[in-house]
Amino acid sequence: MESTAVQDLELARDLIRGSSEAFDRFVGVYHDKIFRYSFTMCGHREDAEEVAQEALLKVFENLDQLDAPERLKPWVFRIAKNACLMKRRKSVFAPAHELSLDELKPRRGGGGGTERLEIADWSAVPENLALDSELKSVLRRAVEGLPDIYKSVFLLRDVEELSTEDAADILGVSNDVIKTRLHRARLTLRKDLDEYLRARSGPESKP
Repeated sequence: MESTAVQDLELARDLIRGSSEAFDRFVGVYHDKIFRYSFTMCGHREDAEEVAQEALLKVFENLDQLDAPERLKPWVFRIAKNACLMKRRKSVFAPAHELSLDELKPRRGGGGGTERLEIADWSAVPENLALDSELKSVLRRAVEGLPDIYKSVFLLRDVEELSTEDAADILGVSNDVIKTRLHRARLTLRKDLDEYLRARSGPESKP
């Protein structure tokens, strides 16, 4: 089976050549990806659908700017990111307040303590639990609750599996910033998963 990178490269070359079949194939592959990214970032289906349509239209209008066909995916997500930012600025759904870094940092005890909570690395989540539908729901809500600067990095790196370099290029920050934000996003999500797993394995959940 061809790798995703090879398939994207062939798709990009076909798009640049103006293949009508490639346009249909592109929409089939990327519409859901862009919608998923936009829905998680915007938080509302109406905005996400508009962003997806706007992003796809801009891709078609600006194909002549795709100088490197192998960069199709990061180029598309840079367009989607910009469309999402524009929609967030105009949308009635835009949040009035975004969590600060201090609000996001996990703490021990839940009070006014300052000791950092030691959380297992994201990779420690057992693979079989990733198939648990309830856990998926918990994870989805946790991702939606992340501040945008962490949410966007998590979506690009861990959901779309783009490289650190590509994510940095899309978001206009350094590789080190991407690594830091991804680490903090994973820690925060792991905290939510830890709390869920502890609650599920507590005395009240035993027969």
